[in-house]
Amino acid sequence: QVQLVESGGGSVQAGGSLRLSCAVSGYTYSSSCMGWFRQAPGKEREGVAFVYTDSSSTYYADSVKGRFTISQDNAKNMLYLQMNSLKPEDTAMYYCAAFFSPFRGNVGYCYTLTNRYNYWGQGTQVTVSS
Repeated sequence: QVQLVESGGGSVQAGGSLRLSCAVSGYTYSSSCMGWFRQAPGKEREGVAFVYTDSSSTYYADSVKGRFTISQDNAKNMLYLQMNSLKPEDTAMYYCAAFFSPFRGNVGYCYTLTNRYNYWGQGTQVTVSS
């Protein structure tokens, strides 16, 4: 049974930092697209950061570029999202997600094929106050 479990969310003031973690189990952590998504109340889900497991190539949405960093520990089946210089507009539920992509090993597919993500965590809340 595949499980993705996020942790590390919380409340922080604007300008602060948080580090989200995603523990992946029951899944072969390779040849896969991994992503962090967020959804604020009343808004559509947004993909914010992506990594291809085998190359560690990354991609960021413009809204977080330069402030967020996605990383992974393949040996531990862990995905991370370091969030710095947080803004109130970063307030959302954050989810990690995965899909197996052995024949499309380019991070470009990770952020363009967002409908392919078929494994999702339960989410962790991030609240940034001004």
